[in-house]
Amino acid sequence: MATLFGRKKTLLLNNVVAICGAVLMLLSKMALSFEMIMVGRFLCGINAGVGLTVHTLYLLECAPKRLRGMVGVSVASFVSFGKFTGQLLGISELLGTEERWIWLLGVSGVAGLLQLLTLPFLPESPRYLLLERADKDGCEMALRRLWGAKNDPKPEMEEMLAEHAALKGVKIHRVMDLIFDISVRWQLLTIIVTFITLQLCGINAVYLYSFDVFQAAGIPKENVRYAAIGTGLCEISASLACVLFIESTGKRVLLFRGYLLMAAALALLTVTLYLQASVTWMPYCSLVLILIYIVVFSTGPGTSTHSRPYTRSVSDRCVCSSVVSTLSILSFTAAVTSPLPAEIFTQSYKPSAFAVGCTLNWVGLFLVGMLFPLIVKHLDYFCFLIFFAFCFFSGIFVWFSVPETKNKTVLEITEDFKKMHQKRSQQSKLYLDEIQTKL
Repeated sequence: MATLFGRKKTLLLNNVVAICGAVLMLLSKMALSFEMIMVGRFLCGINAGVGLTVHTLYLLECAPKRLRGMVGVSVASFVSFGKFTGQLLGISELLGTEERWIWLLGVSGVAGLLQLLTLPFLPESPRYLLLERADKDGCEMALRRLWGAKNDPKPEMEEMLAEHAALKGVKIHRVMDLIFDISVRWQLLTIIVTFITLQLCGINAVYLYSFDVFQAAGIPKENVRYAAIGTGLCEISASLACVLFIESTGKRVLLFRGYLLMAAALALLTVTLYLQASVTWMPYCSLVLILIYIVVFSTGPGTSTHSRPYTRSVSDRCVCSSVVSTLSILSFTAAVTSPLPAEIFTQSYKPSAFAVGCTLNWVGLFLVGMLFPLIVKHLDYFCFLIFFAFCFFSGIFVWFSVPETKNKTVLEITEDFKKMHQKRSQQSKLYLDEIQTKL
């Protein structure tokens, strides 16, 4: 769709789907039809699936190279803000009541309506116009509208034209082309590892156990939901901080450091939860580790489209499931992970790369939602050791297999991938030849 209709038109059509889903859910109570809620949620799922790919792709293609990382992380900031808004609206003093829950479900249409009214005033993606439509004049006009008439778009256009020349005659690749093309094997592995780990890093488990930890720390049960809002504020603050230093730190470092710090936090959290019943001050250590984990996650791999699989009480579950899924289903995997397909793949592979990454994300979210309660039932807090393994492995993979993307063009990043793995392949071959010679 993003290739056929363009990024802008696809997003506009997608907003109509979001509004239709919200209207169905709003009218379901009046019509006494739970089927309308199911259809509305289905439409919201379509909206999220399309938006997950196209929104991030559009943003990154509109951003100048020097601000690409900051723009990508800004998605995470708004995701965190959306989830915090959902937590806030879901308390019983606002919309989290039996009489007002229907309006809570309908909130998802507000974002769609807002974008439907404002997006027509923005231009189409400059990279799409130049590299896929060969519209040089349209690309220049779009760049001037986006960046201001005083800024000269020619340097950026020259980089786009260099990529266009390198890809001349190359068609937009399908998903199967991406899977079987050896030349982009390591880029594809990077997408697979990072997007799978985004759902299997343990963020859902941390949010689940935060309720128990808050209560063990002495917070009354009826006030735990307000403490949960504090975790939302923590997420927003961390993602905003990430916007400030991502360009100076680099995404490879943020990913590598984030995964390993998350692994360390999960290992320590397992120990503190094990000792929580026998040591009086251990719940406070668990509380600190949860906050550290959320901060590291928000400033590293990303703010995922995660769910709260289940909570300790029916009322909490109603608030979490209705609020978070209503608002978070419109949000995107963000921060460092989300922009990766647009940064490490050339224009001909981008749509397929986003499709693979986003499919893995949603499949991971589905599996976590279905299997996580069973895992917790049998392993309890030792389930964190499973997530520890995913985080640790992903950190090692990023360190050895992914080059830095900061302030580099797609062609430069592609060349870095080739150099990194060709050099390692040659070293391995020389090592094997040396062993054979000795034998």
